[in-house]
Amino acid sequence: MVVGFNHNVRYEGELYHVQTEDGGQKNPFIITLLYRGGTIIASKKTSYADIIKADRLASVVEDLMKEQHKTMLRRLKDGGFDALIAARIPGAACDSPAGADQPRVAPPAPDAQPTSLDDLIFSYLTDKDL
Repeated sequence: MVVGFNHNVRYEGELYHVQTEDGGQKNPFIITLLYRGGTIIASKKTSYADIIKADRLASVVEDLMKEQHKTMLRRLKDGGFDALIAARIPGAACDSPAGADQPRVAPPAPDAQPTSLDDLIFSYLTDKDL
């Protein structure tokens, strides 16, 4: 099985990182995260528990991972995360309007600290709902 995909991409003059990982058969989720610096801008979590017994599971999961990873990259390049970037990164300037299809990650409260990887992992382990 493919462990994951990682890409760095420049958008609006800033470097972003997109990471997609497979939790494996014991934890059948594909998780994609969009980062700028150490701040998580958006996430996408997809279960494949319903196809865990499928023939060629590794190939099917790899295709799902590739598509989810590419979708996150496309949405970034198309301006789909501009509102979240502006909300999460003080002083960020994005010229493109935000897409109508917003990710599940809500903007933080004005006094909130950026989401850390530790916070995300804790949320994942305790809640299983990103």
